[in-house]
Amino acid sequence: AKLQQYQHRAKRLEQRKQYYEKGERQKRAHRLITRGAAVESVAPEVRPMSEQGFYSLAERIFSMPEVRAAVRDAAQREGE
Repeated sequence: AKLQQYQHRAKRLEQRKQYYEKGERQKRAHRLITRGAAVESVAPEVRPMSEQGFYSLAERIFSMPEVRAAVRDAAQREGE
């Protein structure tokens, strides 16, 4: 009986762990979707772009010194 209790407790803990991990994946997916939608909202020209083309554009944009500074400043303001 004790063995069954411990096995059941271990199973419940594993299920709780999976629940929280799934929640983190869902939060990440939601964040990625909403941010992607925001990009399309402010720059509708990216909609027809291929994934490779979009990544290339993003790399060019985020490598610009003024953009890097703006991102850093915005991140610092959010962290305050």
